[in-house]
Amino acid sequence: MSLHERTQHLANRESSSAAGLRMRRAARAASCFRRGGYGDPPRHTLRSIDRGLRLATGALAVLLTLTAATAAAERLDRGLVAMRRADGSVYVGWRLLASDPAGAAFHVYRRAGDGKAERLTSEPVAKSTNLVDAKAPKKGNLAYAVALVAGGKEQDRCDAVAPREAEPGASYIRIPLKDAKRFQKVGVGDLDGDGRYDYVVKWPNFNTDPYQHPGYWKKSPEPYRLDAYSADGEFLWRHDMGWSIETGIWYSPFVVFDADGDGRAELYCKGGEGDPREPTGHVRSGPEWLLKIDGRTGKVAGRVPWPSREGLGKYNYYCRNFLAVAYLDGKRPHVVVERGTYQHIRMEAYGPDLEPVWKWFSAETAPEFRHQGAHTLLAADVDADGRQELVMGSGCIDEAGKALWCTRMGHPDICFVGDIDPNHAGMEVFLGYETRQKTDGVCLLDARTGKKLWAYTGGPTYHVHSQGMCGDILADHPGQECYCGEKNKSQYWLYAAGGRRLGDQPICGSLTPWTVWWDADPQKELLVRHKVLEGDGLGKGEAVIDLGDSREAFVADVLGDWREEIVTSHPGEIRIYTTTIPTTTRRTCLMQDRHYRTYVATSGSGYHTPPQHSTPFAW
Repeated sequence: MSLHERTQHLANRESSSAAGLRMRRAARAASCFRRGGYGDPPRHTLRSIDRGLRLATGALAVLLTLTAATAAAERLDRGLVAMRRADGSVYVGWRLLASDPAGAAFHVYRRAGDGKAERLTSEPVAKSTNLVDAKAPKKGNLAYAVALVAGGKEQDRCDAVAPREAEPGASYIRIPLKDAKRFQKVGVGDLDGDGRYDYVVKWPNFNTDPYQHPGYWKKSPEPYRLDAYSADGEFLWRHDMGWSIETGIWYSPFVVFDADGDGRAELYCKGGEGDPREPTGHVRSGPEWLLKIDGRTGKVAGRVPWPSREGLGKYNYYCRNFLAVAYLDGKRPHVVVERGTYQHIRMEAYGPDLEPVWKWFSAETAPEFRHQGAHTLLAADVDADGRQELVMGSGCIDEAGKALWCTRMGHPDICFVGDIDPNHAGMEVFLGYETRQKTDGVCLLDARTGKKLWAYTGGPTYHVHSQGMCGDILADHPGQECYCGEKNKSQYWLYAAGGRRLGDQPICGSLTPWTVWWDADPQKELLVRHKVLEGDGLGKGEAVIDLGDSREAFVADVLGDWREEIVTSHPGEIRIYTTTIPTTTRRTCLMQDRHYRTYVATSGSGYHTPPQHSTPFAW
C-alpha cells in the first residue's frame, strides 16, 4: 500500500480530533511530495510521517482539509525569470504550480536575436524548476521559455522572458518608480489578471507613532500615496490617502488580494475624508472608511465604515489599525479589520464586496481580551477544519467572530503562527511579551487551544522587544528555531522547536533577523542588516547577497522557483532580489499555500514578519 493510500485508509477508519490533526500533518506532507513530482518522500521524512500515523488513533476528513490548506484564489503563470550571473551564464527559474500533474517535467528553450528557439534540454527537467545555461551567448538579445511535459507529451511554451538588466552578476530586478523616493510598505497581487504579480507601494518612507512621547509621534509632513506598478514596471494608478490618514503604519493599513475571485486583485485600505487635522497635526475626528479599490483603475469601488474609535480609550490606543485576509468559511477570502492593541479591541469581518459578516468588540463579549493585541493580525487554520481563524497576539478569534482562547498575559511584541514543531500535532504560536512577566515571558502555544507547550521559566522578563525570529535555520534540530531578546539587551533566547534552549546570545547583534529560503537546502538563511548570510545558521558566515543601499520591505516567493525573493525599497526603485543558485529540489509555488499567501497579504499592515508555510518540513 502506498503512503497516500495508507494515509487515506487510516483517515477513513479513525475519527478522534487529536489524531485527526496528526493525520492532517502526515497527509499534507505526503501530498506536498506528490504535487512536487517527488513520488513518496525520502526515508527520513517517511519515518517522521509514519510516527504521526502511528500516533493517530482517529482522523477527520483529510481530503477536505488538504484542499482547503493548499487552495489559492490566484491563477499564476510560470513566473519565469532569467538572470545573468557573474560568470556570464544565465540562471533560469520557474514555478511548479499546484495544478501541474504528478511527474511534471519541463523543457527549456533559448532564442538568440531573431533566430529560432533552441531547446537546451535533451531530457526534460524533472527534479527541479531551474537550470543554468552555461553556454549562453555573452552578447545579443536572448529570450528563454519553458514548456511543461506531462504524460510524455510536451505542452505549449510559456511566454518568453529576457535576462533582466542589472549590474554584472547582480541578482535583482528593477522597477523604476514615478517619484524618486523610498517607499515605506509594499503589497503584491495580480492587479490585471495576467498571472504575474504586480506591486502597490505606499510612500513616502515616513513613520509616526501614536504614542505621545518624545521621539514617537511626529507631525505628518505630507499624505501617503499608494502607487500601483505592473510586473513590467508600468505605472498604473495612484490613490492619495489624504490628510485624514496620518503618515504612520498604525494609521494606514492596506492589503492587496483577489478577494472577489474575478482573477484580478483589489486593494483594501483605510480611508477618511477632507482635512480633519487639529492645529497640532493630530487626527482625532472625522469619518473613517474601509475602502475597496479596483486593482485595474485605482478607483474606489466600495466603502463601509471603519470600526469606531469609541470605547478604545485615548488617542494612542484607538489609532492602531490592522487589515488581514482570511478564508473564514474555507472557500472564499474575507477582509478582516482590527482596531486596538493595548486596550479593548474591535474586529470586523467583511465579504469581498464589503458585505458585513460579523463584528466583535472585546468590551462587550470577552473583556479578558483587553490589552492582548500584537503588532500584526494573522489568519491561520488553527483547528485544521479548513476554515481560518484570527490570531491577534495573545488571543484567537474563531471564524464565526467568537473568542476561542486568550492567555491573559498582555501584549506580545513577537508573534509567529505556523507549523513550528513537527513533533506536535497542528500549528503553534510563538510569543515574546513586551509586558513584564514574572515567568513564561517567552513561550510556545498550541494554536488550537492556546495552552503553553513550553516557556522560559528561569526568571522574569521585562520588555521582550521587536519582531524576533522563527525559522528553520539549524539542520541539527528538528523544526523551526525561535529567537527573541530584551529591549535593554540584558537577555536573549534561542530555542529549538521542542523547547530546548540553544543559546543566550544575540544573533548578529539583532533583535529582528529575518529568514529567507535562498540556497539549495531546506534550511533558511538569515537576512540581517541588509545582507543574506550563509554559514552555520546563526549568521557566522559570509554575505552571499549584500543589498547595499536597498532596504528590505518583505520576503515572499513572487518569482521563479520555490525560493523566496527579497523585495526592497531603493531610492526611486523597487528592487526584487532573487536567487541564482541552482538546486536539485523543487516545491510547489509557496504562494499557492493558503497559510503562506494570507501571511504575505499582511505585508502592508503592521510589522512584517517573514511568512510561515503550512508544510515547512515537507522535503
